Amino acid sequence: MTDQLSAPFTLERRFAAPRSRVYAALTESAHLRHWMCPPGMNMVKCEADARVDGVFHYGMQAAMPGAPVMWGKWTFRALEQDQKIQVVVQFSDADGGVTRHPMAPNWPLYTLSTTTLSDDGDGTLMRLEWRALNASPSEEAIFDASHASMTMGWGGAMDVLDGYLRTL
Repeated sequence: MTDQLSAPFTLERRFAAPRSRVYAALTESAHLRHWMCPPGMNMVKCEADARVDGVFHYGMQAAMPGAPVMWGKWTFRALEQDQKIQVVVQFSDADGGVTRHPMAPNWPLYTLSTTTLSDDGDGTLMRLEWRALNASPSEEAIFDASHASMTMGWGGAMDVLDGYLRTL
């Protein structure tokens, strides 16, 4: 079966770090826990098994009493050491089961994220391409309409990742 993919959301970012370090930060729990969580949130679970069909399962919780945990899961579809990471992204429950976005029920159930890394002088150029995967027309429309907010969200995450990489 061929995947049905939406128009891509793309983001590029240059990091003053070698590809091997950026790749590790995108695939290893020891690194993901330091940058994958937005400001004001705490990572309550962070487990990554970076191999084809392996899973990164995480839970984030707002830093306030009684806040619910937001669960997410990546299933690694393709990995090329220090070059490419492709994952199917979804919201999940604490056990890793597939769930809908807790605040946007029409968000696609699955999305496909492909990250490529290339040398850029003494650093690394990261290119993220994210698409709705096998989505209904209404899910795809929500995904496409959200590109501006995804730019802000991923831009903030990349700022945190950049700062983290500078500490290594």
